[in-house]
Amino acid sequence: MTERPQSAGSQARARTTATPRQVAFDVLRAVTDDDAYANLLLPARLRRARLSGADAAFATELTYGTLRRRGHYDRVIAHAANRGIEAIDPVALDVLRLGAHQLLGMSTPAHAAVGETVELTRRARAARTTGFVNAVLRTISRDDDAVWIGRLLDNVVDVDERLAITHAHPAWVVRALRASLDREGRAQELEALLMADNVPPTVTLAALPGLAEPAELGEPSLYAPTAVPSGSGDPGAHPLVASGRARVQDEGSQLAALALSRCRPITPDETWLDLCAGPGGKAALLAAEAQLGGARLVANELVPARAGLVRSALQAVDPAVEVRTSDGRTIGETDVAAFDRILLDAPCTGLGALRRRPEARWRKTDEDVAPLASLQAELLRGALEALKPGGVLAYVTCSPHVDETTAVVDALLTERPDQVAPLDARAVLASITRTPLDLGALEHGAAQLWPHRHGTDAMFIQLLTRR
Repeated sequence: MTERPQSAGSQARARTTATPRQVAFDVLRAVTDDDAYANLLLPARLRRARLSGADAAFATELTYGTLRRRGHYDRVIAHAANRGIEAIDPVALDVLRLGAHQLLGMSTPAHAAVGETVELTRRARAARTTGFVNAVLRTISRDDDAVWIGRLLDNVVDVDERLAITHAHPAWVVRALRASLDREGRAQELEALLMADNVPPTVTLAALPGLAEPAELGEPSLYAPTAVPSGSGDPGAHPLVASGRARVQDEGSQLAALALSRCRPITPDETWLDLCAGPGGKAALLAAEAQLGGARLVANELVPARAGLVRSALQAVDPAVEVRTSDGRTIGETDVAAFDRILLDAPCTGLGALRRRPEARWRKTDEDVAPLASLQAELLRGALEALKPGGVLAYVTCSPHVDETTAVVDALLTERPDQVAPLDARAVLASITRTPLDLGALEHGAAQLWPHRHGTDAMFIQLLTRR
């Protein structure tokens, strides 16, 4: 069997050794070359390199901070290099991004940031670019981040473009978030939201009902009755997490699942469906809730690899849960009026989880929104056909974008007014949470969570019932 040739980026990664900077470089190259997800890849790289404590923290901040502000650093690098980033060698560009974050986003001394980063270029077998990398980093090091931002803002008049430069967001995302906040009459919160997107989120644990109590994990969180902020260290090392009786899960995601499971008392023998279940976090919480109430959960996922993740997530809760691999758009044809409750956590742009997925803001464009909104509408129609009369459907996205949230719901309610009616998700959440949520007044009782206001991902939750 012939060995498959490695790409230049893969070869560069293979030749590096396991210092914090080299771990960060390895992850950046994988994100650039292979569209890898940093939040999934970095923990494995840290374990492989046996980095812990201050070294692991340095590698984590260097990786996530560089990816989170990549667009900003690209502007700075282009200005300092006096050329467009497309004209820079890709390996050298990732090295420069790491150096720029150390100089402008961390408290790394300039001599260390420049010297160690240039050495990284040599180790990555990009020695022919070391002189260029050294010169560009020395130019960047002459001024702090505030000065660079001021320089980049010169002659920029558009308000959203200025916010995009200041807070390292694509301009189209800034405009989308402004429109989303404006639905609630709170556009003045935009800058606070952009700032919150650049702060690493608190790790939150979910105590799965019937398997773990929140008090066993620590002090309860403000909102979800299952949620507990994780302390320092590796949350996976906690015995309850290691055993699968608790799991790492954003509090907003927990509230989205609980809005469906606790919107009304559970009747034994109900059948529930998690339509787009991968990777299985909400499915695990729903399975625990269903088991306590005598209901049965079915989990569906289109992608086989993600279906495998769902099975793993359900193993400690209820391994008997049926996990299907099928296209959710056709569920209404194969399972007509079969389910009492359905969770549709629809594929989306992920603009609500920019804190958690640092590279996400630079991966999507505004051209991705329309195809996703079309898919969401198809999935929602299919889910409605699979819902029993009187059943409850939770339409959830990890995006606050108007076209992926209220516009999708409005279209369905306009198209099928005799078949579907909205339920008040805000009232349901008010009956669940430990502390009242400051929710804006959206149509149809929809609930929108926010990082800057609630400390959660920006989850959108709409409850619907079939007439």
